[in-house]
Parts: sequence; structure tokens; C-alpha cells
Amino acid sequence: MSTAVLSIGANLGDAAGTVRAAIDALGPALVRASALFRTPPWGGVAQDDFVNATVLVDDPARDAAGWLAFAREQEAAADRVREVRWGPRTLDVDVVAVWESAQSGASGARDADDAVFSEDPELTLPHPRAHLRAFVLVPWLDADPAAVLPGHGTVDALVRGLPADETAEVTRL
Repeated sequence: MSTAVLSIGANLGDAAGTVRAAIDALGPALVRASALFRTPPWGGVAQDDFVNATVLVDDPARDAAGWLAFAREQEAAADRVREVRWGPRTLDVDVVAVWESAQSGASGARDADDAVFSEDPELTLPHPRAHLRAFVLVPWLDADPAAVLPGHGTVDALVRGLPADETAEVTRL
């Protein structure tokens, strides 16, 4: 059984509709979803703003690799093309953090001891840049005000530590 946090974003086509469809595809695994947020692009590539959401998910049949497989399936269904790092995309689903425990349950409660840490280049956990990204942290805080990013602290403190101009640019749709 695993609980995870996924960051979902898009900035091509019907970005809001694509993000909502990816959330809907979670079905009963969805525990909680943030509101949709408009966020500026990250990484220095000139492009349109993104629509982002963060979701808390729980599924007794999925482990960390299973959440990565879900992410890639959703991106493929949205015709995601990987041409430019941090470039525009029809859909981007990142696995931010995973907890594996028989205790995680539908409430989304997570024990720090159950956090999955991985340095595998295919799935580094927790996501190596999540603690720097307002487009992940602000929606995550919306979905779970008590959230903790393993190895980095509370999401609330991480958001407060970001430059004010970055968090101000993340606006609820």
C-alpha cells in the first residue's frame, strides 16, 4: 500500500481540462486535490503560464514505481512530447513523494518513517527540486495544510521560505 503526492501541470491546449482529466483518472485512489492554480513557467524557457494542481493519492495496489507508471500513462494519453527540458507540455505528472505503509489509509495520514527515499535516476524520491518550486508547494499546501516533504520539513515553512514574488505569481483559478 502506498500514499503519494503527485504534481500535475500543463500549458498547451486546454491545460485546465487536461489537468482535470488526469485528476479524474485517479478514480478512487484520489484522497484530496488542490484547487487549480495558474503558475509561471519554471526553468528559464519562454512559454505560456501553466495550470497546476497537487493531489494526495492512496492505492493498496501501487508502490512508487506504480505511481511513476501512472504518471507516464497519463502523459502518453495527453500526447506529451519531451523535446526541451522544462519546456511547454500538454501534461506533466511528477511523483513528488511516496510513503509505503499498511497504516497510510484513505485519510492520507503519513508517518515520516514510511517515506520512500530513492536516488534512482528514473524516480528520485522525494522529487529533488520540489522544495524549490512554488508551483508544487503552494497547491500542495492548499490540498494538505499539515503536509511535510520528507527530508525538507513542513510545506508551510518551505512556502514561507520562497521568495515572495514567486509565491505571489501562483494564483488560484
